[in-house]
Amino acid sequence: MTDSLDELSVFVAVAETQGFRAAGERLGVTGSAVSQTLGRLEERLGVPLLQRTTRSVRLTEAGERLYASVRPALEEVRTALASVGAMGVEPRGTLRLHVATVADRFLEGQLLAGFLASHPHVQLDLVLSDDPLDIVAGGFDAGIQLGEVIDQDMHAVAVTGDIRLVVVAAPSYLAQHPTPQHPRELSEHDCINWHASARAVPYRWEFTENGKDFAVTVRSRVLTTDPALNIRLARAGIGITIGSEDRVLEDVARGTLVKILDEYSTPFPGLYLYYPQRRQGTPALRALIAYLQASRVRS
Repeated sequence: MTDSLDELSVFVAVAETQGFRAAGERLGVTGSAVSQTLGRLEERLGVPLLQRTTRSVRLTEAGERLYASVRPALEEVRTALASVGAMGVEPRGTLRLHVATVADRFLEGQLLAGFLASHPHVQLDLVLSDDPLDIVAGGFDAGIQLGEVIDQDMHAVAVTGDIRLVVVAAPSYLAQHPTPQHPRELSEHDCINWHASARAVPYRWEFTENGKDFAVTVRSRVLTTDPALNIRLARAGIGITIGSEDRVLEDVARGTLVKILDEYSTPFPGLYLYYPQRRQGTPALRALIAYLQASRVRS
C-alpha cells in the first residue's frame, strides 16, 4: 500500500513539473529514481502514462485520466495526515463563526466561556446574522444554525437538544382580549413577530395538530429582527409572541408571561455547529467540535 502511494505521489509530481529532474528536486530524489518509479507503475498498470522525449514529458490519455482522479485524493490524504499531526499541537488562532440569532442564548451561556478557558490561544470572531450565506465563500470556519435548515452536504455537530417554540402573552394583554383556543384564531390578535432581516418576509408561526404540521400567518402589530426584544415587548402587554421555550421559562414561573396554545407546540431539532464535509478544519475548529461533543456527553 505504501509503495503504491509513493508511486502515485511521484507520478503526480512528474505530471505537474513535466520532467523527471524537476520532479526529483521537488521530492528530494534523483531524476533516475523518479524514472524507475514511473516505470514500475506503468508496468503494474499495463498502460503507458507518459510520452517521453529527450526534452519533455507529456501525459498520455491514460495518464491524464489517472492524474485527474489521483491528485484530489492525494491532497485529501496530505490534509488528513497534517490534521492528525496537528492534534498534539495546542490550538491557536482566530475561529470565525457565522451564528444565527436564535443561538444568542448559547453565546451567553457557560459553554463558550468554558471552551475559551480551556484553549487560551484561541480567539473567536462571531458574526450574528440570519442572512443566507455560503460560509466557505464568506470566509467562515463554521456556522451555528437550527438543524432543520442546514444543507445536507455539511457535517453537523449537535450543540443543544431539541428546541420547542411556545406562544406567550402577558396577563395584562389576556385580560383585555379573549385567549385564543386554536392557532388560527391568532389572526384576530395583535402579534409581535420576527423576520430574519429587513428584506425577509415575516415568520409564519408553525404548529402541529393530530400529527400534522401547519403554519399560520399572523397580524404583526410589531415586527422585529430580535427575538429577545419580542419577549420584552410581550412582557409589556403589547401583544402575543412566539419564542424558544427556554427564553420564557423564568417569565412563566414568575407569572409575567402565560403560555397559550401549548398543546400545538412540538419540539424540533435544535442548534448545530456545521462545516463543509470535505474540509478538515483548523485545529481550533477541531478543538471546538471535541469540546461540544464532550459537553453533550457530560450533560
